[in-house]
Amino acid sequence: MTTEPAPASGTVHWIGAGLSTGSGLAALCDTADRVLLWHRTESRAADALAGRGLAGRAEPRAYTLSALADGLAPGDVVVSMLPAPEHAPLLERCVRQGAHFACSSYVSEAVLEQVPAASKAGLVVLTEAGLDPGIDHLFAHALVARARETIGDETPASYTFTSYCGGVPAVPNDFTYRFSWAPAGVLGALRSPARYLEGGAETVAERPWEATRRHVVDGETFEVYPNRDSVPFVAQYGLPDAWTPRTFVRGTLRLEGWLRAWDGVFEELKTGDDTRIAALARELAATYPTTDDDRDRVVLAVSLDVRAESGRSWKGGYLLDLEGDAEESAMARCVSRTLALGVRHVLDGSLPPGLNRAAETAARSEQWLRELAQQGVQFTLRVDR
Repeated sequence: MTTEPAPASGTVHWIGAGLSTGSGLAALCDTADRVLLWHRTESRAADALAGRGLAGRAEPRAYTLSALADGLAPGDVVVSMLPAPEHAPLLERCVRQGAHFACSSYVSEAVLEQVPAASKAGLVVLTEAGLDPGIDHLFAHALVARARETIGDETPASYTFTSYCGGVPAVPNDFTYRFSWAPAGVLGALRSPARYLEGGAETVAERPWEATRRHVVDGETFEVYPNRDSVPFVAQYGLPDAWTPRTFVRGTLRLEGWLRAWDGVFEELKTGDDTRIAALARELAATYPTTDDDRDRVVLAVSLDVRAESGRSWKGGYLLDLEGDAEESAMARCVSRTLALGVRHVLDGSLPPGLNRAAETAARSEQWLRELAQQGVQFTLRVDR
């Protein structure tokens, strides 16, 4: 029996005002009945609202888990921009008090443990609804659906799927990078092995940067490397069982020259312990600070190439290539507007209870993409038959 969704109250609690909080917060102020911004202190929350031109449109609050819990009502929506390890305790409190939950992070095992209780209570748990993960999922579902229409689900075929995303400086610098999230997180990701499919076989890169290769996007050469575990996404994206993967990889995109520029960082990652890597993160933050004068660039390139044994083929790809401006970074625009769009669908009751990873069908992905384009997140689709 399908659980009826718990009606949304119209109140949204947005927790955190870091680098990824952009105009999506303003969009929610337009659509929600009430928005509260929770930050480290009430004054910092008020400053964040004023800096975004939202003073008087959202209410500033000082965040602690207990303070949030005191302010939660059934049907409220909690949007977490906190570090991923803090999502599970926050979700547990949401379930206890009948509130929906949304974030842009990957689903963790700790979050998954809370999903059955949330689903039973009719609550939406919206995850992976940012840029990467998020928009990349929308692109992938849309591409797979188009290819299936041409090739057919039961037709034996082989395919290559790649999804690469990166936040880079709009004006290249010697370091070939601009930190759009905490340096500790960037280094932590590089220290995590990556699993993907290459040449039809499962491959693991213990040091992901050692699998870096050149990748040309719209005539421009970048450097890309695998990230995290790509393999589960074969099923998540609905690729037919009759199709055999030649390559399936989700990864990170960097400017050409990144591998050389970061050579000293890689040497530290090879030999440093946790204490040393934490110190390195602080050093990098101090040496390469993000300033108001910097402009970032986000590049997300997702492509699918399917070749059937009958000779029929289909090839297509999406490209998102945006630069930040004086109002907000490209990263904040992509993450916050996508997340806000998902929250809007929680508010209107169109998302089902339980776990949602952005939009999980081709039809809903196409809908989200249309809405994102209307909100200024522009991208292009190229299909070669």
